Amino acid sequence: MRINFTSTGGSFFFFLLLLAVAVFTGMLASQYSPPILIWAVIAVAVFTVAFVNTMLALYILIFSMLLSPEFVAGGIKGGAALGRGVTLRLDDFLLVVVGFSWFLKNAVHKELGLVLKTPLNKPIFYYVLACIVSTGFGVMAGRVDAKTGFFFVLKYFEYFIVYFMMINYLEDKEQMKRFVFCIFLTCFIASIYGMIQIPGGGRVSAPFEGETGEPNTFGGYLVFIGAVAAGLFARSEELRAKWILAFLLVSIIPPLLFTESRSSYLAFIPACLFLGLMSERRVIVVGLILVSLALSPLFLPSTVKNRILYTFTQREHPGQHVMVGKMRLDTSTSARLKSWKDGVQAWTKHPMLGHGVTGYGFIDAQFPRVLVESGVIGLIAFIYLLYSIFKLTILNLKELKTPYFKGLTIGFLAGYIGLLFHAIGANTFIIVRIMEPFWLLAGIITVLPMLENEELSSVELQKTY
Repeated sequence: MRINFTSTGGSFFFFLLLLAVAVFTGMLASQYSPPILIWAVIAVAVFTVAFVNTMLALYILIFSMLLSPEFVAGGIKGGAALGRGVTLRLDDFLLVVVGFSWFLKNAVHKELGLVLKTPLNKPIFYYVLACIVSTGFGVMAGRVDAKTGFFFVLKYFEYFIVYFMMINYLEDKEQMKRFVFCIFLTCFIASIYGMIQIPGGGRVSAPFEGETGEPNTFGGYLVFIGAVAAGLFARSEELRAKWILAFLLVSIIPPLLFTESRSSYLAFIPACLFLGLMSERRVIVVGLILVSLALSPLFLPSTVKNRILYTFTQREHPGQHVMVGKMRLDTSTSARLKSWKDGVQAWTKHPMLGHGVTGYGFIDAQFPRVLVESGVIGLIAFIYLLYSIFKLTILNLKELKTPYFKGLTIGFLAGYIGLLFHAIGANTFIIVRIMEPFWLLAGIITVLPMLENEELSSVELQKTY
């Protein structure tokens, strides 16, 4: 529902909004430097756009998910020990601005309804509550810096805003298809950027990721979006759509390979196998996938093969603490496994609520990190949320009849399974560049039965007349 500014009340409110913007801009201009002023003006502009037209703000947000620059967060304690989340990106600010404007818009126009009731509302609330409580106790015990804890808890949950906005504002199939197309277009642009990096050597990462980049994040993102595209490709009945999706899938493969992300390679396998199991000729398709995986060493680039073999073939180094039989794991894998062990030992000191978010050092794996930071209660809430997503998707898949909707749901579920494996070696479910598109698509999947029923009702009504 859009705001009707032709009414007297709407016009008066719009006048007050413009007046507030003018006063705010004047205050900034007198107290801050031009760069800060420019970003403040951009934030106000985005806020205004989001308030007037939430759908336009969502389109902007979709493109910013992978195509926005990052900034180093100053004044936040913890540094690298807290991991990659210490950086801020334009989409972080954009999401906060869009989310705040959405809450304000719902407060002003109460008939819009703040949150649509869905099976994921309670699991999300429980997980958010567990992290807030554990971090609060961590602050009181002196394990967590209050400013840092608040900052990171906010970062953990900012993508839930996307989910709630999507389920409340998605109106019909055509609108939904436009959102999906924009997601795919963003992925295509990021993939082209990744391919451009390949000749220069080094690991491929997404645009605007600073000097070092985050190949593991980019790899997880490509696996997820690629699975969604593959699910649609398998069920699409339009030849033109199949060609577009095939072109996207082909563009994803090279940058995915050259991320040299072993977590992403691991995620790719179960995602592909699930897509094969959901195909109409599952025995043949799964067989072809297994044969392709078995023969992959014959045609994979040497860089990729070396990256995989490096896990077991690195020359002896003091940092190799873990042995598998007679083979030593490489320093990176050894360090990751050691951090898991240390984290679990630290968790035993605060088993129920954990150390609080940012109350313990960096652990590059989702499940151990959740356990250490929010304890058994937080881990149970997190697993309940993951289970609820899986259950909702399966139930919707059984209910849906439209090929496009079924293909999108199958692709989402395949990508979700891939991300669960990706989370073994990464903090997948708190990485904004993966979670923003994930929760946007989760919102779409949630309301698909409603959209399908409305579409079928509309068709039946047209037949009646």
